[in-house]
Amino acid sequence: MHNYDEPVYLISVVSKILDIHPQTLRQYEREGLVSPSRTDGRMRLYSQRDIDKIKMILRLTRELGVNLAGVDIILRLKEKIAKLESEVETLNLEVMQHKYSDGKKERKQIQNKQSVYDIDVALFEDDEKVFS
Repeated sequence: MHNYDEPVYLISVVSKILDIHPQTLRQYEREGLVSPSRTDGRMRLYSQRDIDKIKMILRLTRELGVNLAGVDIILRLKEKIAKLESEVETLNLEVMQHKYSDGKKERKQIQNKQSVYDIDVALFEDDEKVFS
């Protein structure tokens, strides 16, 4: 099985999986929404993470009517939120380690976060006017 971030899918395969035209994928790349890896021969290779990100882009554009500029803003905000959540987790661990440094009390386990691209579209459905 392939790693989540391992680039293994050609553009033709991704377009068939997602039922979109390869030009759409090229446009997403031009807009900076996705950045597939490249082979030495300059062929695009997409990872599963890239595919999940494209699925989110398609949900935002098709289901919610968000334009690509709005999608770019949403993606940047999601990445910033994920980074801040990671920093908060790190700080919480440091506080707990300091607080319970004697080792006698159990530390709380922090749940694993999902991919930053696993968006709940329902979060945006209530506030569609923001994307208009």
